[in-house]
Amino acid sequence: MSAHDVAIVGVGLHPFGRHGAKQALEMGADAARDALADAGAEWSRVGTAFVGSHEVSNPDAIVGSLGLTGIPVRAVFNGCATGGVSLQMAAKAIQYGETDVAMAIGFDKHPRGAFAGDPSVVGLPSWYGQTGLFLTTHFFGTKINRYMGLHGISKDSLARVAAKNLANGALTPHAWRRKALPMETIRDSEVVNYPLTRYMYCNPCEGAAAVVLCRADIAREFTSAPVYLRASVLRSRRNGAFELQSPSLPLDAAPSPTVDASKQAYDEAGLGPEDVDVAQLQDTDAGSEVIHLAENGFCADGEQEKWIAEGATEITGRLPVNTDGGLIANGEPIGASGLRQIYETVLQLQGRAGDRQVAGDPRVGYTHLYGAPGASVVTILSR
Repeated sequence: MSAHDVAIVGVGLHPFGRHGAKQALEMGADAARDALADAGAEWSRVGTAFVGSHEVSNPDAIVGSLGLTGIPVRAVFNGCATGGVSLQMAAKAIQYGETDVAMAIGFDKHPRGAFAGDPSVVGLPSWYGQTGLFLTTHFFGTKINRYMGLHGISKDSLARVAAKNLANGALTPHAWRRKALPMETIRDSEVVNYPLTRYMYCNPCEGAAAVVLCRADIAREFTSAPVYLRASVLRSRRNGAFELQSPSLPLDAAPSPTVDASKQAYDEAGLGPEDVDVAQLQDTDAGSEVIHLAENGFCADGEQEKWIAEGATEITGRLPVNTDGGLIANGEPIGASGLRQIYETVLQLQGRAGDRQVAGDPRVGYTHLYGAPGASVVTILSR
């Protein structure tokens, strides 16, 4: 059985943002129930589940809320790529014949402030943290500043990306940031790590998302509009890649894991960038979306300047990107973020995205995740 033989038949989401004393596990259970309801299925029909979280040490405890049916439930963590990995593993459980119905669930409840930690968790010396280099905001500012110099990207383009995503978030009922801002306000706001300003970054937050998958041949038992998994690829960094938490710039460069994951996903799906109708790209910051447009094969390095100025990535453009506002508008609960992308893409392909619906009957959707310490997941879906 190949990836083409797996279908998504239900999606659910708990709104991202801040939710007081509500626990991450509660949010996850709500999202899972919504996905099951969307599929017209009961939890008892699920044969296995893969549950991702950063803050919750035993996310499989979600069975206490969904039902103690005795099925295998596995915890997943791959940094910001966690949601894509959960989906991929659920699909593989179906492909390998473990079950005919599986779920991917993700949730998190992060404290306020930028992601940080002890460099020792990724094998780096203590000085790397003491100098401030372990802060993700610092790395992303450094990376896009270098990229802008090499490829002629302007600060206005960064601001336009953030303005687009906040405008899309304003159209999305479950988004966290629902206030559109002018490009000039974003560009001229306080610098966090040059050249990125406060509105160009996403924020850690709280939320959950879930997906129900099944064998493609039984998909219409659950829905009249299944969405098929064409490819789901995880790749880690190669020697020479300049990635999150890299302590130095390699002398001999190698492509990002995004480039490798993207190429393999296109090959597995039998599709190319020109076939994609709607895309969700990792926008930890506005610069990341700019870089990822090229790394995922949609344009060449430097062409983003023209694409963004022309509005090519707007909902009405030739390649709508981050139609629900992406991370910039939704924030990032790590375990759920990738499944939020799947949720949005499924709604777009089924024509259920409301005010942010992409015109022209989209048939192929693309999602991309990237995170520490250099891992990327690319998933391609189609009707």
